[in-house]
Amino acid sequence: MTDPATEAFVAHRNLLFTVAYEILGSAADAEDVLQETWLRWVKVDLDQVRDQRAYLIRITTRQSLNRLRTMKRRKEAYVGRWLPEPLLTAPDAAEDADLAESVSMAMMLVLETLSPNERAVFVLREVFEVDYDEIAEAIGKSPATVRQIAHRARQHVEARRPRKAVSPVERRAALAAFQHAVETNDLRALMDVLAPDVVVVSDGGGRKLAAPQPIVGAEKAIRFFVGSMRKVGGTLSTEATTINGGPALLFRLDGVLDGVAALRIEDSRVTGIYYVRNPEKLSRVESETPLTLR
Repeated sequence: MTDPATEAFVAHRNLLFTVAYEILGSAADAEDVLQETWLRWVKVDLDQVRDQRAYLIRITTRQSLNRLRTMKRRKEAYVGRWLPEPLLTAPDAAEDADLAESVSMAMMLVLETLSPNERAVFVLREVFEVDYDEIAEAIGKSPATVRQIAHRARQHVEARRPRKAVSPVERRAALAAFQHAVETNDLRALMDVLAPDVVVVSDGGGRKLAAPQPIVGAEKAIRFFVGSMRKVGGTLSTEATTINGGPALLFRLDGVLDGVAALRIEDSRVTGIYYVRNPEKLSRVESETPLTLR
């Protein structure tokens, strides 16, 4: 027979993982946070807990903020550009607009520009709709201060978030066009599907070839991809998939996973490509990670 503490933790585990992942951008660190949350949760007197979901989110947030300080040092020593760890998500995750936007690679990169407290407050308030008093307890600030932080973070994110959502049909069509152009090395087709101001951010972690800075513009993006494919050699194949709630391609070299490119699509064209090749970040792109906002 399962004890009440375990039942509550298991019932909210996917939610807690999503909270930690959105604050941290790393699935591996989010899993560590969940372990730390569990160790603290089993010591809690459940008779004194009014709202188990809120209490668990509070513990998870505190542990995530602690973990962010450690991650800051790692990112400062990271070789090249740092991208969030990509996650294979269920195809229907893209149909949940709120979830898909909140975990999209584009949004996760925007969250990276916030301070730790701003990121935690924004995620808890705007994504998970936690009330200000609960957030205040989670981060150790007054409700008034939390409201100020939330306002500042909201303004920052609104100025940088993707312009608008696209329909599933538009998303699938753009992904198919991009995949076909890459597989056939059709430069004209690539030019047609990429927005003129497309941005490519690549992450090799010092282990794989990647551009040290973002690449801006369709022509430069095409040169980068064509050059990368020529340098790796071997037989390259692609597979359409859903990464972080959005369209993406898995790249395999001679049948071995080599990287994943998550796409941002607007007005039927690819406006952002987030290309992760660091092997340490590819452990969750072939097995599904369940995410939830509830």
